[in-house]
Amino acid sequence: MNDNLQPLFSHLLELRTRLVRGVLVFLVGFIIAFAFSAQLYDIMVAPLANVLPGQKLVTIGIASPFMVQVKIAALVAFVITLPHSLYQVWAFIAPGLYQHEKKLIVPVIFASSLLFIVGMAFAYFLVFGVVFKFIVSVVPASMQWLPDSGEYLDFAMGMFLAFGVTFQVPIAVIVSVRMGMVTIEKLREIRSYVIVGAFVIAAIVTPPDIASQLMLAIPLCLLYELGVFIAAMLYRPKPITPD
Repeated sequence: MNDNLQPLFSHLLELRTRLVRGVLVFLVGFIIAFAFSAQLYDIMVAPLANVLPGQKLVTIGIASPFMVQVKIAALVAFVITLPHSLYQVWAFIAPGLYQHEKKLIVPVIFASSLLFIVGMAFAYFLVFGVVFKFIVSVVPASMQWLPDSGEYLDFAMGMFLAFGVTFQVPIAVIVSVRMGMVTIEKLREIRSYVIVGAFVIAAIVTPPDIASQLMLAIPLCLLYELGVFIAAMLYRPKPITPD
């Protein structure tokens, strides 16, 4: 029985080691980010501030100014330590993978981190402007709109997550094909379902205006097609040669 428990204990110890390393690196990133939290706040609210000239965001609650800066520092720390976090996850599961699967580690970590940041940038520089201009356009003249900084930050983090995950689609497609979980032909067969799913997801996670929904659904469909195209180029079936 002890022999059966030993592998389990080894995996638990390895998991603890990976978690501790990930948390420590995150804490270092958090401390550095928090030192610049005021400047980071100004950058974070800039898309909304640009459509509200001369007006500042409000915050309600005694500890709200502090908590908003804590959330921003945590978000920045998550982004800058994402490659290390992904490496820790992969290093934990790597012993159970085949050698050809382990070779994916460096390109997957690099591409996944880069695409997540690109997705966040897409939301920040393009989507936010469209969303906030739409909201401003529907505010009645007799209403004073006072956006709350905490609510804005929650909205921004949700959008960052949605677009960051959306931009992982090519990675998911390529890895699935590489590991033999699905074929190129099958991916092409389900294309229509992916398109419908993309618009359903966009309707759920984005504001109710059609522009922002399209700005999530269309990239999701295009990224899926990009993943299928790259996977087809990289992993073409070998021609069958006669004996």
